[in-house]
Amino acid sequence: MGYSSLQACITDLEKHGHLVRIKEEVDPYLQMAAIHLRVFENDGPAILFENVKGSKFPAVSNLFGTLNRSKFIFRDTLEKIKVLVDIKNDPIKAVKNPFKYAGVGLTALSALPMKSGLGAPVKFGKCNISDIPQIVNWPMDGGPFVTMPQVYTEDIDKPGIMNANLGMYRIQLAGNDYILNKEIGLHYQIHRGIGVHQTKANAKGQPLKVSIFVGGPPSHPVAAVMPLPEGLSEMTFAGALGNRRFRYFYDHEGFCISADADFVITGTVMPHENKPEGPFGDHLGYYSLVHPFPLMKVHNVYHRKNPLWSFTVVGRPPQEDTSFGALIHEITGSAIPKEIPGLHAVNAVDAAGVHPLLFAIGSERYTPYLKERKPQEIVTIASHILGKGQLSLAKYLFIAAQEDDPKLNVNDIGGFVKHILQRIDLTRDLHFQTNTTIDTLDYSGEGLNSGSKVAVTVAGDIKRELWNELPDWFNIPRPVTGYKMAMPGVLMVEVPKHVNYKDIHNVISVIEYALQDEDLNGLPLIVLCDDAGFAAQSINNFVWVTFTRSNPSHDIYGVGSFTEHKHWGCTGPLIIDARIKPHHAPVLERVPEVERTVDKLGEKGGSLFGMI
Repeated sequence: MGYSSLQACITDLEKHGHLVRIKEEVDPYLQMAAIHLRVFENDGPAILFENVKGSKFPAVSNLFGTLNRSKFIFRDTLEKIKVLVDIKNDPIKAVKNPFKYAGVGLTALSALPMKSGLGAPVKFGKCNISDIPQIVNWPMDGGPFVTMPQVYTEDIDKPGIMNANLGMYRIQLAGNDYILNKEIGLHYQIHRGIGVHQTKANAKGQPLKVSIFVGGPPSHPVAAVMPLPEGLSEMTFAGALGNRRFRYFYDHEGFCISADADFVITGTVMPHENKPEGPFGDHLGYYSLVHPFPLMKVHNVYHRKNPLWSFTVVGRPPQEDTSFGALIHEITGSAIPKEIPGLHAVNAVDAAGVHPLLFAIGSERYTPYLKERKPQEIVTIASHILGKGQLSLAKYLFIAAQEDDPKLNVNDIGGFVKHILQRIDLTRDLHFQTNTTIDTLDYSGEGLNSGSKVAVTVAGDIKRELWNELPDWFNIPRPVTGYKMAMPGVLMVEVPKHVNYKDIHNVISVIEYALQDEDLNGLPLIVLCDDAGFAAQSINNFVWVTFTRSNPSHDIYGVGSFTEHKHWGCTGPLIIDARIKPHHAPVLERVPEVERTVDKLGEKGGSLFGMI
């Protein structure tokens, strides 16, 4: 089957018990987001908000809240799509096994976008930006945002849908300096296809036409976030995944319109016209702050008959976008590792905010004739990873050799970190990149998109037995105020808040002096933090605090540190300063009064009774 619309998907989900209706009036300011977060945390169903305060349009969220529900939505096409992506990455497979892949060409052909006559949503009607549900997720957000958009642009030199880009970039609908109903903000991060299109339009001094689709068949938003192989169109992918060709046409102003979308916002971006956008509570668990981003001048807001406004809520993982990531992994499988010789597995760690921490497993085959193995090939693989598309946004890359443990799993956070710490040679295995680009949403550096990286490359035999608990003699005096083991070999150390980068040297000196005569081989990592109890409470807390709050070039230190021929290392424990710094973005926090309104919905007689 293939859903012809978002409404068809909602009907199917409800029929099979995968949807809850919120009949009470809900406030788009904070309350709808709070409801979504609570339902998601309880592995709840998709949510249909029937009565949105201030808008005549209902809204839906949490469609992809669990991997099982995503698999249910695409139950008839998922296996076919896996084969399509697999063969796109390795076409020789079709030659070796023509019968197995016989239907792939037909699948791709039947998924080609289909131009149709003028139809929905243009045919039905228009509205204003202010008519759309003005959903604000977090209290410091700069205004309402579109959080599940499909942003469509075309290559000005190669117009047409087959050279177009469909991406999911957040859209600020109101607030800041935007003129209501006439201007909106278009935020996109580095390494995005839309940036190529805007660069070409700017060079010609021409406006970039932008169409923002919201809703439509669920395959459309998935296509917008999917990291597809070169040459595979998002619209073709959407057609194949949804078992329904992507239907489109152009309106009288020449904007591409998705015929199956619930809403379409059209507009233009003029060269170098920006306005402040943000703040916005984002998926690292912090706010992204106010920065200049492209200004989009609104032309039209179309909607189909009885449309549904689709949205999601982002915040500290896991969230609905975590399930998106799981679905992407389900579809692409081992496609990404196959693009880099010697790479076997990779995992952008969701609990650490995705881009701040990347785990990888590679081969180490450069010198099999030598008894002692050390990182060589995996150093090359690490360089390849840090130069590969969105993988290049990784800030901390931990890569291990497959030969050391064939059962090593990049999705086992604790097991992978333990493997690294057991084998790491701190005098040799750290490789830094300074003054480089990092994720736009990561504020651990000292400027937008700018920071540093470190590749930790580990190969060879186990070098140490990690401490599971602190020995009786262990003691560090003030300014250290407490410490707690987070996992074997990792100690979270609580110290006073960060003031500037000079204050750290006193802390390091105290640690070095207190431990100077002791054998610290079983303690390879010390993390300075604001709250040792919280940071050591779980593996997820440990990686979130450590890797979202540190910038490798500025925040990595070590006992017995040295620089030799521009290579940095240390003879004792590695020290990472993961305290919140003055330039960091604020942490996302929920509002107790709003949470209490959600509690009422969970009481007997409320729409969420028995669900939260």
